[in-house]
Amino acid sequence: MSDDIYVHGHHESVLRSHTWRTIENSAKYLEQHLEDNSILLDIGCGPGTITIDFAKRIRKGTVLGIDISDEIINKARTASEEFDFDNCSFDTGDTYHLDFADNTFDIVHAHQLLQHLTDPIAAIKEMKRVVRPGGIVALRDADYGGMIWAPTDQKLNQWMDLYQQMTKKNNVTANAGRHLFSWVSQASFSSVEVTSSTWTFATPDTRQWWGGLWAERIQKSTFSDQVLQHNLATQGLLDDLSKAFKKWAEQPDGFFLVPHGEIIAIK
Repeated sequence: MSDDIYVHGHHESVLRSHTWRTIENSAKYLEQHLEDNSILLDIGCGPGTITIDFAKRIRKGTVLGIDISDEIINKARTASEEFDFDNCSFDTGDTYHLDFADNTFDIVHAHQLLQHLTDPIAAIKEMKRVVRPGGIVALRDADYGGMIWAPTDQKLNQWMDLYQQMTKKNNVTANAGRHLFSWVSQASFSSVEVTSSTWTFATPDTRQWWGGLWAERIQKSTFSDQVLQHNLATQGLLDDLSKAFKKWAEQPDGFFLVPHGEIIAIK
């Protein structure tokens, strides 16, 4: 298994974000390529909401979600039980060493995964190995350095700087979205389509949701543990950054944009 360190961990505030994700808000760029009989592998599936959404669209095919965490795979299995799918399953797996033969899948999908890996190019090459000729490797990752928000707040600037420092300590790439094309280009696909999309939080409900989950992540997730371990911040600073997100969420004109790079790579 990989020794990569997942900066967020699986605190409830993190899972609150992960369980919100669907094809509509997180994999729209791939939707047109989904066929009723596709065989799809979802790598880094987390609690499985996108995976389950794929299974709803691919009724005659199969969908397998894998994640390195036993705990999170159990949550995904529990979430899928209410749908009584016979085409959707979950298992643990290592992105760098996929336990499948060459040319097994029609589509390999990974959402918000490569930003957490120390060797994203190796992971992409492994994804390419297990997808069939003519099949698709579909990738989407956020770009933290491209995030923008208003009103301006020096504390939120400090949060971003701290996040960039923490990910560098883990030898991973917070600004992955802008690098996807370069990484995929080094894996020699037959063709690559590059697009982008955003998440926007600017309504009272979405501000409360986004600001609230980050306020908790800063104080309670693995991110805060690692920041303190590496002496990148004090608990007092983390508390101030948490308050800044709560303050932003209360602003009637609060705006937060999260950009994503997207890749459809054909083997």
